[in-house]
Order: sequence, then structure tokens, then C-alpha cells
Amino acid sequence: MHEGVDEFTGEDHWVLNFGPQHPATHTTLRLVMELDGERVVSCVPHIGYLHSGFEKLGEHLDYNQYVTIVERMNYISPMADNIAWHTACEKLFGIELTPRCKVIRTICAELARIQDHLLCVGTAALDLGGFTAFLYGFNEREWIYDLFEELSGSRYHNSYTRVGGISQDMPDDWPAHVKEFLKRLPRALDDVEALLTRNRIFIERTKGVGYLSAEDAIAWGWTGPIARASGVRRDLRKDEPYLCYADNWDGRGSSGVEFKVPVSRSGDVLARYLVRLEEMRQSQAIIEQLIDNVPAGPIDQFPFKKRPDSLPRKQEIYFSIEGLIHHFETLMWNRGFEPPIGEAYGANETANGELGYYIVSDGGRVPYRARTRPPSFINYQVFEKLVVGHQISDVVAVLGSLNIIAAELDR
Repeated sequence: MHEGVDEFTGEDHWVLNFGPQHPATHTTLRLVMELDGERVVSCVPHIGYLHSGFEKLGEHLDYNQYVTIVERMNYISPMADNIAWHTACEKLFGIELTPRCKVIRTICAELARIQDHLLCVGTAALDLGGFTAFLYGFNEREWIYDLFEELSGSRYHNSYTRVGGISQDMPDDWPAHVKEFLKRLPRALDDVEALLTRNRIFIERTKGVGYLSAEDAIAWGWTGPIARASGVRRDLRKDEPYLCYADNWDGRGSSGVEFKVPVSRSGDVLARYLVRLEEMRQSQAIIEQLIDNVPAGPIDQFPFKKRPDSLPRKQEIYFSIEGLIHHFETLMWNRGFEPPIGEAYGANETANGELGYYIVSDGGRVPYRARTRPPSFINYQVFEKLVVGHQISDVVAVLGSLNIIAAELDR
């Protein structure tokens, strides 16, 4: 921190570096704030502390390998990144998923949404002194980690989706474990709400803080729960439906899953908390509609014997020479993917907003260009507008309400 004098007013102002290593930033974020006492006069958000090169890596890995990279952009709900990346790939390839794959992906997407919101709500409370709500949220997140580990074999970075399908089918008892989690979740959400929603300290720290109008949210490109908390009625699951959110998702005329999109007009930190809380309940309702109605059939649209750019099942690799040879040729001789020459953009409604991938293909086995539209990068740019006029303590509340993931910034 250093002192300076405003050249126009002659008042003493302080310049404070908030981050990039700070407990309340949760990650490598840096804010340079000009302060008049405790009040924020200006704030410049900085990025560039990870140097990950995620997008450049997309030019060197094929359409299945790159999934291990994209899930590290949002390590809070990596399964959502898996699904979003391969949504774009399948649009490029012109692939329609099987009904069974759509259901499993939709369930995973909603579990990932709950997983992300639990952390956001919990840490937002933790930053304001509410430690117990943080523990309630993380306890349920552990259950989701267990479910994803059981499904994919990996607890944290799942790498579960593939072009045209998923890496492996769900275990027979996985739906029962999901339903067991769904029985626990409402009580946890009720406990969090009982601790925070009518808590006088929490209300005074969040109500009216970090306000953004619907018009400004649209102008700044906000999406997801923070935009809906400002009154923007947009949700890709409704406006551009995909997977089981779309009608006729199974090819038999079935309607899409039913759920409500919570919207608030308050536009402050409290509204963002309330919208996320209700979104978790709606996600539970979506999962409940699907978990007992997973259709039978293949999980891949193109088994390896019919299409060369899909890997064979492990059973075929281990017990047939044809499967072993095909696996070897695809991975070691770089045979396999032959995408059309062109470009495609695919986007999903993730916990923080619209996560999209733009792919340019020159017909080779790897993308010519892979570009991501990360919600955190768009959301972070408006930070100054949200905090100017507030006090330093309010900066922490606003930052927690946006749920910025640094790996989405320095991609």
C-alpha cells in the first residue's frame, strides 16, 4: 500500500494491492484499488498470473485428448467443462448422441452445477465470517466427488466424455447412489438457508452491495446466475436447448425436462446467493426426472467397428486382437479423427454462465484453432463498476458472489 494525492481534488488517497495471494481471492486474482479511507474510489482488476496456455494446447491434442485440459479451466466443476467441450466437437462432426448418453450427460451436468454452487455459496459465507455454512456445502460436495469417481474412475479431473459419447457406462448401482445423495441435499440446503438467508449480519453485508442493473448486465455480456440475479431472463437450457433439455431428445417425441429458471431483479450480492440456492433445488428436480428413466442402449453413437475415430471399449481391447490393433493405430499412429473442414461453436449453460468453445478445423486430427468463451473472464471485467463507492470489506462480498475461477482468465 502506498499513499498518493489526487491531482484533481487534492485529497489523500491510498493505493492498495488486493491479491494475487490473498485468502479472500481464493486463487490468483489481483485488484489494484484506490482508496479514500475505507471507501473504494477506483479498482483495476488484473489477470495473467497462471500462464497456462490452455487454448494453445488445443492445437496439439486431438479432440479426445484435449478434454483433460479443458476440465482444468474450471476445476470447481470439471465435469461441466468435459460436456461443454465435446458439445462443440459433436457440432463440428455432425454427431447426434444416443438417448442413453444424453441422459447420463444431463445428470452429470446438473451434479456439476450443484457442485459448483455449493462451493460458491459456502465460500461466500466463509469470506464474511460464516464458517458453518461452508462446512455444510463442502460435506455435500464430497458426495458428488464420490459419485463422479464411481462413474469415471477419477475423483477430481474426470475426463469422462468422448466425441460422440462417454468413456464408460455407469455402474449398475450408480443411480441408487445418486438418489441417496438427492435425499441428503435438501436438508443441507435448508441448513444453509437457515444460517444465512435471515441472518442479520449476512443480510447487511450483502443487500444492496455490488448492484448491477439488467441493462448493464446485458451490455457487459453477463450470463448465468449472476445475470439472472439482475433480471436477465436467459438460460441456454431453455433458449438454446441441448441434451435432455430439448424436446424430442430421445427421437420419440419426449418433451424436455421440466424446471424453473430462478430470476431476481435486485441485482446485488444477496440476489446472486438466492438465485444459486434455488438453482440447486431445480437441478435436483431435473436429476430426479431422469435418474429412474435412463434408457437402455449404447453410450456411443459410433462403435469402433463402424467409425474409426471412436476408440474401442476396454473389454474389446483386452480380449480381442482387432480391438487392440485399432486402439494402437488410433493412439500411436495418429490415425482416427478425420473431421470436416470448417468451424463450429458450441456452448452449455454451466454454473457460472455460458461456457462455449469455438473450433476451427483444417481436416487434421487436431483442431487448427480452439478458442474458449469462459464466463469468469467476462464476469470479472465489470468488477470496478460493482465496487466503486463501497468499502474494502464489501469488495470481498462482491468477489465471492461472482465466483471467479482464475484458470478461466489466464487460459
